[in-house]
Amino acid sequence: MEHENFSGIMNSDTSKMSNKLSFREESASSELEQILADTEAPYFKRLRSASWVELKLLYQLAAPAVIVYLLNNVISMSTQIFCGHLGNLELAAVSLGNNGIQVFAYGLMLGMGSAVETLCGQAYGAHKYEMLGVYLQRSAILLMATAVPLMAIYIFSKPLLMLLGEPVSIASAAAVFVYGLIPQIFAYAANFPIQKFLQAQSIVTPSAYISFGALVVHVSLSWLAIFKWNWGLMGAGLVLSFSWWIIVVAQFVYIVTSKRCRLTWTGFSLQAFSGLWSFFKLSAASAVMLCLETWYFQILVLITGLLKNAEVALDALSVCMTLSGWVFMISVGFNAAASVRVSNELGAGHPKSASFSVLVVTSCSFIISVMAAIVVMIFRDSISYIFTEGEVVAEAVSELSPFLAATLVLNGIQPVLSGVAVGCGWQAFVAYVNVGCYYLVGVPLGVLLGFKSDLGAKGIWSGMLGGTILQTIILLWVTLRADWEKEVQNAQSRLSTWDEKRQPLLLE
Repeated sequence: MEHENFSGIMNSDTSKMSNKLSFREESASSELEQILADTEAPYFKRLRSASWVELKLLYQLAAPAVIVYLLNNVISMSTQIFCGHLGNLELAAVSLGNNGIQVFAYGLMLGMGSAVETLCGQAYGAHKYEMLGVYLQRSAILLMATAVPLMAIYIFSKPLLMLLGEPVSIASAAAVFVYGLIPQIFAYAANFPIQKFLQAQSIVTPSAYISFGALVVHVSLSWLAIFKWNWGLMGAGLVLSFSWWIIVVAQFVYIVTSKRCRLTWTGFSLQAFSGLWSFFKLSAASAVMLCLETWYFQILVLITGLLKNAEVALDALSVCMTLSGWVFMISVGFNAAASVRVSNELGAGHPKSASFSVLVVTSCSFIISVMAAIVVMIFRDSISYIFTEGEVVAEAVSELSPFLAATLVLNGIQPVLSGVAVGCGWQAFVAYVNVGCYYLVGVPLGVLLGFKSDLGAKGIWSGMLGGTILQTIILLWVTLRADWEKEVQNAQSRLSTWDEKRQPLLLE
């Protein structure tokens, strides 16, 4: 009886905390809608007040996500920087390993792990706290099972890269690095469910501290392994894998020991093995749209490896893609914020707030990306020396800098619009758009310009930029023409359908 009373008190306290947080967010959301609907107030006064409310909401969502993604990306970037100082071959090998092999697994695992965010968010909102831990375990089981066949790609990376036409020297060196990344696949399988589990409860700051600590350890161990212990590319890959496992273990220890997770993590459960097929179908659907985008620029690296002077081209592209990936992490944070803000406002029946949120989040992301593009163009002749001391590579990076700047600007718009599409429930439409723009336009055009017109890496990148521009224009057109009143009705209809078809999943 005492235990039941204690549990009741805990549930009551947690519900109050959850309700208090929800009330704050709902109050801000309602305030924004009231400001925008007040047509009697001067236009610029409404704009100023609404922008202030929206920016505060946006900051609370985007800033923590950006920090986590940036820190995790810097871990991989630091490995590339260390290996780049060993020589051009090593830089090309790590570039091919990271962008040609690792990104394949990263995109698939991140996409599948995103299903946890949806289900955990629903369960947390419905106060089905114990189900969050079950979903975490269920997703980890599926991702670990997926990691096993993925491991074959890593093991046979050398013949696969050679089959794709990569030079033997680069393929051989890349394979050595990739062998050291095999433990990282399983770290991904555990990390993304844990990460989404925490995000569903708005627990992001601990992940940021953990990622920062892992970065410090990683940089120290990488320097020792590469320059002091002479472990080479294999050692660099193993240290990178070890650093990702530090993140996984530290986050799991936090879950087990933190009071904030005492109701959502109740221990390991056999219930995690039930309903795996339904969970797999949902996870696979979540992966499709993300993978189509993640693999797009991976193909750019693979195609560039087929050029005549592949080593210099890959080195230059490696530097550009690393910088692009770093700035892209900021856009990923805004992508998540856009998805949450739009879906929240549509679900709350606030069409004006949803439309205004799209404008604010897109503008913020665009301004930051333009600033990054300007910095790249200013330091175009020297920026490559962060990664390698080769003057030939520096000259090649300088030539590619305008394409990098254009990519950064587009990345300030396109990912945010994808987040808006997710918030509106346009995932299937965007998947078709991605296939058409990326793989039916961008890749063929890049191959044509790169090889038939003898433009090399610049031609390949130009063609693939064309695909991204076309996709961005389509998403902009759809977003600008959106009937937000109708989108509110569609959101309410989808919520009713979800309740009817998916609620049993929460009650398993």
